Order: sequence, then C-alpha cells, then structure tokens
Amino acid sequence: MTRNPRPVSSTQSPLRTAALLFSLLLVPTVTFADEAASHPAPAAVAAAPTDHAAPAVVPSAAAPAQADAGVPADTTDADALPAEDNSLGMAHDLSPWGMYKNADIIVKIVMIGLAIASIITWTIWVAKGFELLGAKRRLRREMLALKKARTLKEASETANKEGTLAHLLVHDALEEMHLSVNSREREGIKERVSFRLERLVAACGRNMSSGTGVLATIGSTAPFVGLFGTVWGIMNSFIGIAKTQTTNLAVVAPGIAEALLATALGLVAAIPAVVIYNVFARSIAGYKAQVSDASAQVLLLVSRDLDHQPSERSAQAPHMVKVG
Repeated sequence: MTRNPRPVSSTQSPLRTAALLFSLLLVPTVTFADEAASHPAPAAVAAAPTDHAAPAVVPSAAAPAQADAGVPADTTDADALPAEDNSLGMAHDLSPWGMYKNADIIVKIVMIGLAIASIITWTIWVAKGFELLGAKRRLRREMLALKKARTLKEASETANKEGTLAHLLVHDALEEMHLSVNSREREGIKERVSFRLERLVAACGRNMSSGTGVLATIGSTAPFVGLFGTVWGIMNSFIGIAKTQTTNLAVVAPGIAEALLATALGLVAAIPAVVIYNVFARSIAGYKAQVSDASAQVLLLVSRDLDHQPSERSAQAPHMVKVG
C-alpha cells in the first residue's frame, strides 16, 4: 500500500533554510579553530631548535663583547702616553734650587749676578747702619762738649781726641785764625773760617754717603737684568715647544717657571736696595744737619774770640808820651 507523501508546509521550509545557513556559518569557525590548534605544535617544534641554537649564538655575541673590551684597552694605551708625558713634565724639580739647576747657562749667570747684588745690598745695610748709628752717637756727645766751652781754646782742650769731628772742626778754625793773626778785618776772618768749616761738613757728608750709590745702581738695574733672564728663558721654552711639537702644559710650564725665577730674583734684589737707599738718604741728611750744627757752634766760638781780641790788644798797647 502506497503512502502518500506529506506535503511540505510553508512553515518548515524557512526553518530548514535557516538551519542550513547557520551550519554554513559554523564551518569556517570550526576550520579556523582546527588550524589554530594545529599551529602551536610547529611553533613549539621551532622553539626547541631556537633554544638549542642559543648556545651557538652566545659565542658570536661574546666576540663583539671581546672586541668592545679590546677597545678600552687600546684607549687605555692611548691615554697612557699623555700620562707618561705628564709624569715626565712633573718630574722636574720645581723648587728654586731645582729650577736653577735646570735653567739655561745664560739664565744661571743672571741669577748668580742678582744673588750677588742682593748679598751686597744687605752687607751695605748692616755695615752702613752701624756706622751711622755710631757716628750720630759720638756727634751728640761732642756737641754737648762744644756747648759747654766758652772759648775756642777751651773747646780745643775738650776735643783733644784725634779723629773726632769736633777735633777736626776746632783745629781747622784755630789754624785759620793763626794764619789770619795779622789781619785787621774780623769779618774776613769769619768768612774764611766759615768756608773751611763748610768744606769740612761737605767732606763728612760725602764720606758718610760712600757705598749708598751702589744701592741706587742695584735698585735701578736689577729688575731689568731679571727681565732679560726671563725673556731669554721664555725664548728657550718656545724653541723647546717647536722641537717637541707639543703644547702640553706639563712639558712647557717648567721652562717658563725657570724663566720667571730670574724676574723674581731681580725684584728681590731691587726692592730692598731701593728701600735701604731711601732710609740711608734720610739718615745721612740728618747726620749732615748735626754736623752743620757743630760747625755753627765752632763758628760761634770763633766770633766770640774775635770780639774779645780788640780789648786785649788795646790793653796791651803802649801809651804814647809826648815830650816837650
């Protein structure tokens, strides 16, 4: 018996169509999931060789590291050369004696001359200082003796020690008065005595000023002598720079320092010489003023004696008696 097929309803046809479409949409999703699941295995397989190959890569990476490590070694060697130059430059003895020993022969001669000039300066200061002090002290005592005397004869008896200034002044005045004993003009006698005393005062000043001219010479020339040594030393330093072809300060500085030492010695010799010369100039001027005072005191005694002479002569003159 035959069955009649059921007619397909209109409601079932859309449902089947939707199910078919949904199944078609799920097929790519399932396929993509299967592919994603299949790919991790090759990645894991590839990762394994990578891990095994890593030790092989380490030596290749170590080679650049060693190369990089070699670069500082070369740099260290390159830096060692300036360090050696610095050590050579600083090996110079920068003390004054060391710079003198390393200086040029011309600079050495300049330094020796300036050192001798400095020694002469201090020697004159000591010798002339004691001489001035002693002369001023003796002159003060002699002035007191001259002021106590009332006549030139008393002054000559007081100043009887030869070599003293009072002895020279008094005996020069007495000598001139003896030479002018027959002169009737008292003013002429005073002028001649005054002239002799002035010459004696000038001679005492020149005698006391002896040696101070050396101080003036040293004070005016020593800086220029030191400057000459400095110029010569710097010139040699520049010649050394041209020969070594380096401007490293550690190499150049010792030569320049040696040159500047000459200028320093010149100033050391000149400054004390100028100061001591000025001190002596004032002291000698004061000494000459004291000598002038002593000379004026002697001239005062001469004038007093001349004023007393006419009365003595008139008293001793015989009286004229008129006969017849």
